[in-house]
Parts: sequence; structure tokens; C-alpha cells
Amino acid sequence: MRPRGRATVATGRGAVATGRATVVTGGDRPARPKDPSWARWCIVLGTVLTLLAGAVIVAKEALLSYALRSVAQQNLLGDTGNRAQQPGHASVTGAKNILLMGVDARPGQDPREPVRSDSIIILHIPASYDAAFLISIPRDTWVEIPPYDNGARQYDGGYDKINAAFAYGGNGLTGPAARSHAVELLALTIKKLCGVTFDGAGIVDFTGFQQVVNVLGGVDMYVDQETTSVSIGHNSKGETVVPFRQYTRDDGGQGLDPVPGVTPVVYHVGNQHLEPWQALDYVRQRETLPNGDYDRQRHQQQFIKAVFKRMLSKDVLTNPVRFNKVLDVAGKAMTIDSGGIDLADWAYAMRGVSGDDVVTVKTNEGTFNQSAGHGTAEDLDQNTINLLAAVRTDRVKGFLAAHPELVAGG
Repeated sequence: MRPRGRATVATGRGAVATGRATVVTGGDRPARPKDPSWARWCIVLGTVLTLLAGAVIVAKEALLSYALRSVAQQNLLGDTGNRAQQPGHASVTGAKNILLMGVDARPGQDPREPVRSDSIIILHIPASYDAAFLISIPRDTWVEIPPYDNGARQYDGGYDKINAAFAYGGNGLTGPAARSHAVELLALTIKKLCGVTFDGAGIVDFTGFQQVVNVLGGVDMYVDQETTSVSIGHNSKGETVVPFRQYTRDDGGQGLDPVPGVTPVVYHVGNQHLEPWQALDYVRQRETLPNGDYDRQRHQQQFIKAVFKRMLSKDVLTNPVRFNKVLDVAGKAMTIDSGGIDLADWAYAMRGVSGDDVVTVKTNEGTFNQSAGHGTAEDLDQNTINLLAAVRTDRVKGFLAAHPELVAGG
């Protein structure tokens, strides 16, 4: 039960924190908040797999090999993936769909404890290889998860939120085996949901992605709505402290109690250079935003594009020391399934795609679409169902031309 005697800020969809707050643009870098929910960093996989490696392909072959040396590869999709049959180098043709997931285990979490994927994104590459589309599947989507036996535990199948498929798939396993089965069951669930199958997959951990942003020295991006941090604030002594105490309301939503004497960090609208700690804090916020996780999802997509541009900027690509360090930490942040296609071939196929060619797409019109009778879960609306059908048949460009309102800004 929420403690009594303090002013409260109800959060979730449609509730915004109020009160005086200021932007902090300097000072000591704050410590990482306890038990964060960082896990949407999976598109850094797409960065290295497609754009970053593609930029390197114009250089010497030895440099490309160096760029890809840190990337851990594993068969994540199992029998459900569209694996290439031809060994060795080959031309990459036809539309491709890559399943990307972000996860973040809690500090000290038992490695045997199931982990849900906090981010599920389809990277759609059309057969023209002149663009890339980022389409998030809301993690709370109510779906039918098929029966699955991972060798350690058997799941009998049933209905749940889609991110639970990842947990059920890896339940009872640890390490690479857990992740492989977790991805396979999630891919099977998406196939059952909309018929989309995958040519590759990847998992990215928060810790590794944080190091990428640190090496880049932050990012330049447009903050599209005033955003109050629930994680970082400062007291009258200038010390970095948590500005809100969080609790679960009776309706299952999350509430916030402002901590007296603490001023939260606020990110104001406009073009800004965000230091690494600011950027990572900004894109994790959802509790104080009117559309909750959808606003966070949009901000993270915008942030991903900003990271794309920074990684491919002239001052990074022409600085061997920084460039090599970026590649090294980015590679260590991910585990990928290339679908049997050599990473160099992926890179060459995507050599013409830049950060500006990455299109982020709204699902459920960018708002929470309540699932009837399933509490905090949601359903996909008809436009999203049609969008996923367009992914399956490589008609995303035409679909978005008819529905430009679904293209996210920033």
C-alpha cells in the first residue's frame, strides 16, 4: 500500500508529473539507478549488422573483418528461421526481416530466473535495399503462445503478454541455451500472430550499449516533449538523488511520490546535445509521459537514429582510435543470428543505407490500445495488423505512403 502523508503523482497513460523541475546539463555523472528497466537497446544490433558494417565495406577487407571481430554469433532462431542454404559468400537478395530484442537482467538476478524481453522490434529491409524500417511490437500485446519444449521445461501453450514468450522459451535454462530457446519461442509466437518469419535475429544487453554511448561521447537529438526524470534529481546540496519513490497503485498502475527537497532533471523541447548519462536517462522515461511506454518507444527510436548518425559521422569514421573502440564495444554488446549469411555479405547489401534512410513506424497509432478483459494488456489495432501483413509481403513502402501518419517524427 502507498505510504500516507505525502503528495503523490499518479503516473501511466495520461498522467504527467507536476511541480518545479530544472534541467541539469553538467556536474558529476550520476550513479546508475537501482534496478533499472533499460532493455530497449536492441537496434544497436541493426546498426552494426547493417549500417555500420556497410559503411566499412568501402574500405579494405581487413578493416571489415576487424569491424566484425567482436560480434558473437549463435543460432537463435532454431528451426523457425529462414536460414540460407548456400555456404560461404553469396549475394543477399529479397526482402529480409530481422527480429531484435533488448533484455536487461536485474543486478544480482539469479541466472536461472526467466527474463522477459523488454523490447521486441522487427527490422524490415525491403528488397530494394535502400531503406530500413523499425517496427516495435508492444511488449504488452495479448497473444497466443504456442506449446514449446526447450528440453528442460515444457510450456503447454496459452495466452499471455508477448514478452512472456521469451521467458517461457528459456525457462529452466541458462546462458546461450536459454537465449536460443527464448528467441525461438518468441519468433514462433510472432509467426502465429501475423505470419512474419525471420531471416536473422539479435539480442542486445543494456550494459554493452551503455558503453557504446559512452565511447561516442553522447548524441545530438531533438527532444520532442518536455520529459521529467523519475530516476535522477538533485537536492539542495547538489547531490544526485532519486527524485521519486515509486509504488504500485490499487489499479495495477505505477504511482510516484515526490521526494521532498529534491528537484528532478527535466529535458526541455528542442535540439540538444545529450551527454551519455542524460541520453540514457531521457530515453528510459515513461512514467511521467502522457502516452507512457509509447512515448518512451518513440524517444528511443529517435535516439537510435541519433546513434546511427553519430556512429557514421565523419569524425568517428576518420578517427581510427575512436572508430575501433566503438566497433569493439558494440560487437560485445550483442549476440546475433545472421541466418547463415556471412556478416560481410549483409554489410555489402546494406552499404547504401544511411541513418537518414531508417524509418521508425508507429504501432497502435502510438497509443495504448486496451485489450478487452485482459487487465494491463493491449491488442493490436487494425492498422498495425495491416502493417505487419505489409511486412510479410514486402509492401511496407506502399503502406506507409497511404498512411503517412504512422511514420514517427524525429
